[in-house]
Amino acid sequence: MLRISVIALLAGSSLATASPAFAETEAPETHIRPPQGELHFIPAIAAPEPPAARSDKRLAIFTPTTDPIRTTIDFDIWDYALKQMVLSMGPPNRQGARRPDPILGTRIKQGPQSPYRLEGSMVLFNFLGPEVIASFTEYRQDLERVTETIDIAALPRNEQLAFWLNLHNVALLEQLAKEWPVREPRAIMVGGVPLDDARFITVKGIPVSLRDIREEIVFRNWKDPKVIYGFWRGEIGGPELQRNAFTGSNVGPLLDVAARDYVNSLRGTQKAGDTLQVAGLYAEVAPFYFPEFDADLRAHLVKYAEEDVAGILVETQRTEASIRAPGIADLHGGARPANYLFVSSAPGAMDDPLVGWSDRLGQSGFELMGARQRKLQNMVRRGEPIRRVYFSNIDLPGDPPNKNAVE
Repeated sequence: MLRISVIALLAGSSLATASPAFAETEAPETHIRPPQGELHFIPAIAAPEPPAARSDKRLAIFTPTTDPIRTTIDFDIWDYALKQMVLSMGPPNRQGARRPDPILGTRIKQGPQSPYRLEGSMVLFNFLGPEVIASFTEYRQDLERVTETIDIAALPRNEQLAFWLNLHNVALLEQLAKEWPVREPRAIMVGGVPLDDARFITVKGIPVSLRDIREEIVFRNWKDPKVIYGFWRGEIGGPELQRNAFTGSNVGPLLDVAARDYVNSLRGTQKAGDTLQVAGLYAEVAPFYFPEFDADLRAHLVKYAEEDVAGILVETQRTEASIRAPGIADLHGGARPANYLFVSSAPGAMDDPLVGWSDRLGQSGFELMGARQRKLQNMVRRGEPIRRVYFSNIDLPGDPPNKNAVE
């Protein structure tokens, strides 16, 4: 008998009630790759050290068992919330966004400044009220209580992985929403400890951090490096926050989609002469997945590389983890929009040249939405796909058993 554990918010919670509407402009614009000087880099790193022999023994109880029980966890509430507050910027087109224009009559620039701001996804933090933010804490605590009633390590591996990915992302979103407006997630401290290392999550009575979930539970027990793309880091330069909650049935295909998008994005891979420049994320996870950094990473990238990136892999001789974009993945760039200049001239408009936006959306959000729309329109004109499709529950003749299992 299949047992279903439903994860629900506490009574009266208001998670995901925000449902803003957006005004968008139709003005055409060509996106160009920014000059080299406009990209953001960190110094190249040396080959990573092998993973430490010691691990956190407290978390050994979460090592997956070999005889799983047939239990699933329902994340429908989290799935609904994600669809209300996460804006996908569309598949990568390997064209960096141009520098944003300052507010008319000033030198002030608002909103995300990264050339990668038209990749990945953005969270609508400015639309999240106090009750919604409080509900994130309630939901995170609900997920924590699941570990007290169910032996997570005894679930099927995909169910376990989906649980850890969702718990990590819920907890991170909770902390960012509490601290917003903030420009960079890494600037946040929880009880005087950096956000990534603060043990504000409790599983089975054990305090753990976001880093603990990633490195001590998932990275040490899952050998497929595609798991790295399921952990949202809150940064424009990291894997995007998906608009679908992970589940035991979709986690494998959804991670493949996330991996393909990231590998083929400018924030993931670029070329500089004979050097393959990659995101700093790959250096961070190298001790677990890429001990021979250049060879192992390239073998991983080629699995997901589309034509442009496949060419870069062939044309380059060395690898540097030098791309970074630490700004928060927020529609407004981690700052409240200005409450003035609520009208703008629409290029080419004659009869009604003024286009307005709300004080919640602001000029920066309005312009980013417009840039997103133009990007997608240009991709459609060039015959490029603007959506990713994944199948999570279809078995075809010849498919191996457990074809979507993440090892």
